[in-house]
Order: sequence, then C-alpha cells, then structure tokens
Amino acid sequence: MFNRLFSLLLLFLALAGCARQEDVHPGLWLVEGPKGEKAWLFGTIHALPKPVDWRSNKVDAALHAADLLVLEVADIRDDAKTAKAFAELAQSPGLPPIAQRVPADLRDELQDGMTQGGLKAGALDPFETWAAALMLQNTSAAARTSDSGNGIDRAVAEAWSGPVDEFEGAAAQLAIFDRLPEPEQRALLKAVLTEEPNREAQLRDLQKAWARGDMDLIARVTDQDLGQEPALREALLLARNRAWTGKLEGLLARGAMPFVAVGAAHLAGKDGLPAMLAARGWKVTRLQ
Repeated sequence: MFNRLFSLLLLFLALAGCARQEDVHPGLWLVEGPKGEKAWLFGTIHALPKPVDWRSNKVDAALHAADLLVLEVADIRDDAKTAKAFAELAQSPGLPPIAQRVPADLRDELQDGMTQGGLKAGALDPFETWAAALMLQNTSAAARTSDSGNGIDRAVAEAWSGPVDEFEGAAAQLAIFDRLPEPEQRALLKAVLTEEPNREAQLRDLQKAWARGDMDLIARVTDQDLGQEPALREALLLARNRAWTGKLEGLLARGAMPFVAVGAAHLAGKDGLPAMLAARGWKVTRLQ
C-alpha cells in the first residue's frame, strides 16, 4: 500500500498467500441507480503464489451482464509499460545515499535486503525513497514465491473480451507514491526493513480474508495500519476512492454497465467504494 503499514501496501500491490480453490469467494456487490443503472464491484488480489479458481456463478453472471471492464490499470498485463513508468519516476539527481535515509540501527537490514536482491553497494542511491522501498519489497515478495502473474486482476482481464477502462493507469498509480512527502516515503522504507517475524502468518490471514470475502477483517487491518498515518491514508486510500467513485458515477451516467475489479482494500469499510456509493444515494447490494 505499510511495521504494519506495509501490510496494507501489500493489500494494494502484492498480497501473498494461497487458499484452497474451493474456498475462494471474494467480495462482490451490485450497484443500482434510479434509472436502471447497474455496476458490479469485485474485490481482487494482485499477486498469488499460484492461480486460484476465483469464478462463481454470481461472478460469471455479473461478467456476462456487464458491457465494460474497469481496472485500476487497464494494461495490467503489460509489464514493460509498467516498468517504463517506474523508470521515468523512480530516480532523481542529488539524492543522499540510501543508507543515510534509514535510521542507523537499520543499516544492517538495508544491506541484507540489498544482498538478498542481488543489489550492489550504491545501487539504490539514485532511486527515490519510495522506489527503493518497492524494489526491496519486490525482493521480499519474490522470496515468498508470490507472483503478480497469478493476480486476480490479471485473471479477470484475461477472462474478459470486451472494452476495458481504468481508474488510474500504471504511471498515475506510481505517481501516488512519487508525490508522498519524504517522511512518509521513509516510513515505507523503514516498514520494509523491519518486517515482523510473523509477517508470513499475517499475510496468509489477510489472503484468507480476501478469499472468503471477509471485508470486516480487511477494514480492521486498514484502520490499524493507517489510523495513525493520516497523510498515507489520504494518499493511498481516501483520495483514490473518492476519485474512483466520481469516475464510476460518470460511466453510469453515460449508460455503461461496468464490472469494476479493484484491490479488495478499496471496497472495505466506511471508506470503501460500496459505502461511498451508498452514501451518494446508490443502492448497493452485497451479492457474495
């Protein structure tokens, strides 16, 4: 999204773990308007160690009825495009060495993370702090064997044959991190370097919550992780959800019937899309 702060980032970007296929029933909502408008909201997970069977009769019915797929990033399968967007944002001249951007007592952990990722001394120095954090987190995720190629957003895109729209796009999504003030960027990097020993168990619990559609647990984790970090909560969750709600309403006003597939954290709790849409007068019904 991340020491618990980063568990939320993982919800947004690369939550690891795997549930038995027969247990996978992610959250699904129907949104209806007074003039017959319809949309569906489906909670996804962006990385898994192996594929899972995410489809159900209710999900298939929604996909069949929809005429537009809306993702966070339309070109979710275009890794080269995402890498290009990262490269364009990730580096800046004149940055202090990365070791000077972490507390002195975490420099050994920084070196261990770089060694684990095959990074030579100084390799992260040209990168902005948020980018270094994501690069080190990717190394950690790879060690857990999670793979964005097994993400449910990609699976939905592969199952869909019609038009696709997006809420953000890769460049805009990465720009959210790029715009974070330096203290918040350093908080992300510190979180990566101080992952708790029980992180694997936490991630498995979160993945199981996604698989069974336990939005209450996901909302509690979100509140715990960002409750004391208002700037991160605004940047990573609230501002995005408000923007997405506005775009979805625009699509509905134009007559589209979209199937919206986004990270499950964006659908949870009082600040999730279902709650925001209900507060704006839409009828929102939980289907699964």
